Amino acid sequence: MTSRPKQIHLAAHFPGVNNTTVWMDPRSGSQIDFSSFEHLARTAERGLFDFFFLAEGLRLREHNGRIHDLDVVGRPESITVLNALAAVTERLGLAATVNATFNEPYELARRFASLDHLSGGRAAWNVVTSSDAFTGENFRRGGFLDRADRYTRAAEFVAAARELWDSWTPDGTPRPFAHTGRHFTIDGEFGVPRSPQGHPVVIQAGDSDEGREFAASTADIIFTRHGSLEAGRAFYADVKRRLARYGRAPEELKIMPGVTLVLGDTPADAREKAAEIRRQQVSPQTAILTLEQIWGVDLSGHDPDGPLPDIDPDPESQLAQGRVRHGDPLAVAAKWRALSEEKGLSIRQTVIEATGRQSFIGTPEAVAAELAEFVAADAADGFILVPHLTPGGLDDFVDRVVPLLQERGVFRTAYTGPTLRDHLGLTDPGERG
Repeated sequence: MTSRPKQIHLAAHFPGVNNTTVWMDPRSGSQIDFSSFEHLARTAERGLFDFFFLAEGLRLREHNGRIHDLDVVGRPESITVLNALAAVTERLGLAATVNATFNEPYELARRFASLDHLSGGRAAWNVVTSSDAFTGENFRRGGFLDRADRYTRAAEFVAAARELWDSWTPDGTPRPFAHTGRHFTIDGEFGVPRSPQGHPVVIQAGDSDEGREFAASTADIIFTRHGSLEAGRAFYADVKRRLARYGRAPEELKIMPGVTLVLGDTPADAREKAAEIRRQQVSPQTAILTLEQIWGVDLSGHDPDGPLPDIDPDPESQLAQGRVRHGDPLAVAAKWRALSEEKGLSIRQTVIEATGRQSFIGTPEAVAAELAEFVAADAADGFILVPHLTPGGLDDFVDRVVPLLQERGVFRTAYTGPTLRDHLGLTDPGERG
């Protein structure tokens, strides 16, 4: 008797607050109109995806004192959008990114419990943190939180929210709650009955050691990124290994990297399309601004088709506000210089190559095979697909790749339950007898 192949989990990321979306494409729609959200969500549900995923931007990004309008400027609040999508979808999970630094447990637990009720058990919370005083200026407490405290507050925040969700019994009886900790001291009665999932699904985004540990202790899904099968397998093994210390089994945490896809009728066609998309994503102006975010100095006098600057970055620069500077700028600059020298790349070419997200590029058959290989090799449990077009960027994938995954027996042919936990194969961790 042959065993069933490992099943792939799929989610759809609504693109927006970044420069990976190709806004100049005539097929690109609005990031604010409900029709855009509805189209992508309906496409994902037609493709039997686990969930629809929204990012968050709490303050408009700035560069050199000006709004960074190479990115899309502005987008509605995520839970509001998902409440509306609950009315036009039936099974698709609805995941909102909401910051644990600039919210409070009672208020946020109530909003997610409400979404879980309205959607019939499809809510998910992507927990993010911030120590950014620039973002904090939009809030009463400002940049009050030390960077070292981000995850301790987030962990206590999630624990407090779960206490609130558990304060109603499954038979509908409310009980008083009380939480006392370093960051929160709250007590009273939670105003929303126990929701269909008990606890909304919790997602954690992050690749750092702190992020991995937080996910192992707390999350149901970790949203990550890796650039190769080998890197994915190493990350997968590391995070799954950490679960045991919290009394959790490997299947209780799903690892889902964010990836892009480019489909073509032939391999050459797909490669040509992918190259053109990257050129559209990294215009000459975007290349210089991306470089300035690493170097922290004004490089407007440099030619994007010329070599990288020969000066060192300023690690303390505040030239770019509202963006995460990934890693040590000096180390990133050294890596980029080595790449540029090795391949003879210009500034724009270096940015194109160095900033590309993990992509699956090829014919529908080749992409289906590679996705299945990643999951079978324990490099991922599934993928969060990040299209380069809003809102039709997943249409071809759903029409051309999903049927091939189903033929391989690695993806569902129908939803088997009503809730997001059903889709993910997760139980309600807070259920009480």
